[in-house]
Amino acid sequence: MAKDRSDLDLDRELADLPPELRWREWMRRIEAVLFASASPVPRENLARVVGQGATVDLLVEDLAADLEGRAFEIAQVAGGWMFRTRAAYAPAIRAAADVGDQLLDLSEFDIAVLAAVAYHQPITRDGLKDIFGKEISRELIGRLHARGLIGTGPRSPRRGAPYTFVTTEQFLVAFGLESLRDLPDREQLVDAGVVGEAPQVDFG
Repeated sequence: MAKDRSDLDLDRELADLPPELRWREWMRRIEAVLFASASPVPRENLARVVGQGATVDLLVEDLAADLEGRAFEIAQVAGGWMFRTRAAYAPAIRAAADVGDQLLDLSEFDIAVLAAVAYHQPITRDGLKDIFGKEISRELIGRLHARGLIGTGPRSPRRGAPYTFVTTEQFLVAFGLESLRDLPDREQLVDAGVVGEAPQVDFG
């Protein structure tokens, strides 16, 4: 497979630079890539802009240390890294910046349904009904889908093969999770009443 021209134009090794400056330049390249990307950048993509002897994880660690005291940080989410404003500055952003489209704007029940999907996926609307004891409206499902937080999963093997729902990469990004393994302990959420007990079915 032919290399992309941008790869050919990029001097990854920087052999003409002393080691300390070379490391610093690799850090700045990673910083530039993360700054330009609207979604998490996986390790293999960052490896394309540094030399073969460089360790992406160590470069990211050093860059994160460089950002101490700044208003933003590097977050490891959805299998990659991205820049994220520190939580302490959220009120200032809401007061001064137009971020309306970025807000989740979900009700407590929306969040509860989203949590149920996260813990029981793939799950159908009937499966959600078993958890909450009432019908989950198509409108609510549509809201979660429109915000990119859930998507359609495999068809259930039940009669009629209803659609199932699963969480998305955007769900991980929105809640700052690297993977679904980082979800809080489900039993604690059950005790808190955020999610219900799991229904005894394979596909919800």
